[in-house]
Amino acid sequence: MNGDTDTEIILQKSLEGKQLTLQEIEALLSIRESRSLDRLFQTARAVKERHFGNKVFLYGFVYFSTHCRNNCSFCFYRRSNSESVRYRKTDEEIIELSSSLQDSGVHLIDLTMGEDPIIHNGDHYRRLIDIVQMVDDAVDVPIMLSPGVVPREIFDQLRDAGVDWFACYQETHNRNLFRRLRPNQDYDFRLSQKKWAMESGLLAEEGIMIGVGESQRDRAHSIEVMKGLQVDQIRAMSFVPQNNTPMASDTPSPFIDELVTLAVMRLVHPTKLIPASLDIEGVKGLSSRLDAGANVVTSIIPPQKGLAGVAQHELDIDDGSRSVEQIEDSLEDLGVIRAPLSDYIGLVQDWKDVKGNGANS
Repeated sequence: MNGDTDTEIILQKSLEGKQLTLQEIEALLSIRESRSLDRLFQTARAVKERHFGNKVFLYGFVYFSTHCRNNCSFCFYRRSNSESVRYRKTDEEIIELSSSLQDSGVHLIDLTMGEDPIIHNGDHYRRLIDIVQMVDDAVDVPIMLSPGVVPREIFDQLRDAGVDWFACYQETHNRNLFRRLRPNQDYDFRLSQKKWAMESGLLAEEGIMIGVGESQRDRAHSIEVMKGLQVDQIRAMSFVPQNNTPMASDTPSPFIDELVTLAVMRLVHPTKLIPASLDIEGVKGLSSRLDAGANVVTSIIPPQKGLAGVAQHELDIDDGSRSVEQIEDSLEDLGVIRAPLSDYIGLVQDWKDVKGNGANS
């Protein structure tokens, strides 16, 4: 950067809706001086409010199986981690959890799982399709599915069963780093998950992890890749070291790196949904993420239900701090409001119609 003037030129360009170059994205990602940070976040909020006003959307989180066949270097639930909390929720538990989250006021149910060998067994993924169908029968809000990678041929079946959103995070778009993070996994097959989902008329979410050895150029490249994918929701989440994993002793990035990345994502992707996850700092980190341009609160988890988070598998869960009631108290203090459910359903349906899928969840 060549000082405040250069920053202002790039920020003004983004305010005018002009496309930023890779170099300009990287320059914004490198901002750390206090006054320039304030301007970056202020601009990101202005762009968010231009398209979404002061409304936010709330996502309920149902991590229904923590079993996984993969051995990701960063993940607490990696196959070889003997310290992991392993469970599989029953059909009745999944329905009850999803229904209670809907009743609490969330806009979406996020059905998340590891790549559970019982489900990822090549048997046409019948079990996964059945889980989606029973939840869709039980709730009247959109459904996101986060199952890891699945074969191309079942995306239409998942859509017909009730899936609206498909989430599958690449974590990085640096192939060498991907191999370190996700050993023995196929980069292109994972990237194609988002493409195949959208070809089936689903909405798609892509995400990256901050602080896993990537450079500023890697982050800028990921933001550009997401634009090329034309996904509908994008996220950045800070790496949190997990016990008994190869990256347990790695030093995480300061949270400001995540906040700056969220703000730059908002400038490059002004009309997309960008989550503020409760899974990193809990409720105390909500304000800074919304101030950076996020407009979705994710990882809302009902207390005392035996559910885990991902990056922080216990943080703020059983004391109720990640419930809708507690989140709404925080939103009021931040000057933002929970959007009417009709706003979210309308948004989802409009976006699905653009993709050529008029089916309701």
